[in-house]
Order: sequence, then C-alpha cells, then structure tokens
Amino acid sequence: MSVTQEIADRLEATFAPSELNVVDDSESHRGHSGFQEGGESHYNVKIRTSHFKGMSRLARHRAVHAALGPELIGRIHALALDLDV
Repeated sequence: MSVTQEIADRLEATFAPSELNVVDDSESHRGHSGFQEGGESHYNVKIRTSHFKGMSRLARHRAVHAALGPELIGRIHALALDLDV
C-alpha cells in the first residue's frame, strides 16, 4: 500500500471527514533535503471534519499526527496540513 493511501485510510478512519485530499508533492521537492527517489516523502493534506470543532490549530495538528502514528510519521519528511471544521 502506498504512503498516500495509508495517510488517507488512517485519517478517514479517525476523523470521518467531509473533505479529505492527500497529495504526494514529493516531485516538486526534487533536489531538496528529504527528497527520495520514487516520491512518498512530501505531502499536502487538506481535511475538513467536525472533529476539529473547538480545537486550537496546535491541537488539530497533534490529533492528525496521533492518527497517523509515529511509524508512518517517521517515513514522511514533510507534511503540510490544511485543517478546518
């Protein structure tokens, strides 16, 4: 299973989002730190879920990191998050 699919599956299972978009943006970072051949190192994630209601920006980020887990987070060099209700 691809890292992109793992991210999507874990976020879907944890947050049941109304909108979820996971984009592997690795190729645009070719030549930069953390780039790995074959991609799956840099991601942009947009998620909309009522789960975030009343949570601070930091709490939302922590919740996403917890949902992904340390093993998966450890395989990702960069994770840009756009999180809202």
